[in-house]
Amino acid sequence: METRAAESALTERHLARRAAELRDYRAAFRVAQLAMAVVDEDGVVVAANESFGTLLGTEPAALREQAAADLVDLASDGRTWHAYREVLGGRRSRFRCTRRLKHADGRSLWAEVTVAPVPDSRRVLLSITDISDRRELHARLRHLQMHDPVTRLPNRALFFERLQAALESAAQDSVAGAGTGGRSHESHESYESYGYGRTGRIGLCYLDLDGFKAVNDTLGHRVGDRLLAAVATRLTECADREGYTRNSGHLVARLGGDEFAILVEDSTGTEQLADLARAVLDALHRPFDLGGQRLSVSASIGVVERVGIGTTPTALMQAADTTLYWAKADGKARWTLFDPERNAHRMTLQALSSTLRPAVERGEFALEYQPLVDLADGAVRGVEALVRWNHPQFGSLSPNRFIGIAEEDGSIVELGRWVLDTACRQARQWQKDHPRERPIFVSVNVAVRQVWDSDLVADVAGILAETGLAPHLLQLELTESAVMGSNGRPLQALQALSDMGVRIAIDDFGTGYSNLAYLSRLPVSVLKLDGSFVRGFQDEEHANPADELIVEALVHLAHRLGLTVTAECVETAGQASRLRRIGCDTGQGWLYSRAVAPDRIAELIGTEPLPV
Repeated sequence: METRAAESALTERHLARRAAELRDYRAAFRVAQLAMAVVDEDGVVVAANESFGTLLGTEPAALREQAAADLVDLASDGRTWHAYREVLGGRRSRFRCTRRLKHADGRSLWAEVTVAPVPDSRRVLLSITDISDRRELHARLRHLQMHDPVTRLPNRALFFERLQAALESAAQDSVAGAGTGGRSHESHESYESYGYGRTGRIGLCYLDLDGFKAVNDTLGHRVGDRLLAAVATRLTECADREGYTRNSGHLVARLGGDEFAILVEDSTGTEQLADLARAVLDALHRPFDLGGQRLSVSASIGVVERVGIGTTPTALMQAADTTLYWAKADGKARWTLFDPERNAHRMTLQALSSTLRPAVERGEFALEYQPLVDLADGAVRGVEALVRWNHPQFGSLSPNRFIGIAEEDGSIVELGRWVLDTACRQARQWQKDHPRERPIFVSVNVAVRQVWDSDLVADVAGILAETGLAPHLLQLELTESAVMGSNGRPLQALQALSDMGVRIAIDDFGTGYSNLAYLSRLPVSVLKLDGSFVRGFQDEEHANPADELIVEALVHLAHRLGLTVTAECVETAGQASRLRRIGCDTGQGWLYSRAVAPDRIAELIGTEPLPV
């Protein structure tokens, strides 16, 4: 009896303690600053505290019996709704999400919603934290992070973020258009008629201010920054002007320094971007008044417009950067449209440049020889060595395809040394094979960079000694502009080579300075007249008298200076006859032979003279 009474007393005390705890929990629930609601297994609100009502601008009692998912927007997307149902069913411990809620007065707020099971119950606790201030701070920080402080324009990071999103959207539009049977033009018209304006295309104007560094250097960075801000304003006005953008689908950004970009989403074609580029140039052409400081500025613009699908931000920017370079190379203060053919040519040049040096080591080069014929008797007096590149991808390449690249990257030194050595060995071999015939000389083209970047004199001396070729059987050809401007080391090298007995020839004479007086002070022994003069030597009826007078004067003056004259591009017997009558010494051209392999030259040595 006493034991039963004691157990009953303990039970009563336990129940009283639980009742007190429940009262405490309910009191805490009611007065908590955190908005909370208890939700049953069906997702219906059982109870809501004052903070919940205040958050939504209503009385807590009015929230009872309502679906919690409707109150805090948990059913608007599939993932959130599924997670919420998992917690209600006891299959998930908790989940958290961020939602945008509506207050009763119409304003919006951002809230972090947490749903967690209530222990020892089939109910769940819904708690909501107002994070509007945090979101606003985050938005302000992101704005500062994504915008340029000088111009207040979007910066590079935001530009690429927007570009990526625009390309993804354009790709989706293209896929949607393909689903209608691939009728892209009709689809665009349909989009237009309903006001969507989606084209699946994207355009970009990438511009750089011409001479901006001079503004910073002379007037200071403060003035430079004010100029950048003024430029940004005009760019924005151009992009906003009706006719240049559609549905505000554009972004004007400063990418850094004096580089800006205007991104046009859903562009309608190259003409739209061209109009925008012209408008930008016109706007920037007007002088800027910066607090009494009047400045004028111009810009170079690269324009790219294409279908969005299949395009990446990297590819688009590479095309824009290339096109901007073209605009600057073409003279600045202009816009240039991306040209796939021109870009393919540039890519080919890059491919050639990257493989040129190893190609020498791999033995991909070969020499062909074009005869130099005595106009008096038709005998072959010499040959010009012409290098060919047997490229594994592009086939046989003539010198004009790669010599400029070799000069630019410096590989001309190694290549030139190989050409010189190979040509001298071949000339010596012909001499050995035809000991009774008059030996022919070999003429080798030399770039001025070979003189500056290597010891050409030592190279020539070493090759002549190694091959056994007499110095007078080697002729070195340099362009007129290179020889006429020679001084210092190049002039000393030419003089040393001449003293050695090597013949020095000026190639393409008549296209540069044509300073014959200067020739008397140079160690030159041969002039090679540019082919443009010879082309005027047609038959008697169509001949250009002026060309003949000029060539005759050049030949006579060259002979008075002790020089011999070679005419290039001789293609007809009439041209050869007139050149012979004028007194030109040797001729070179397709009338006699194209550039041929060494064994073909060997056949010409000692045979009947070529027709003159």
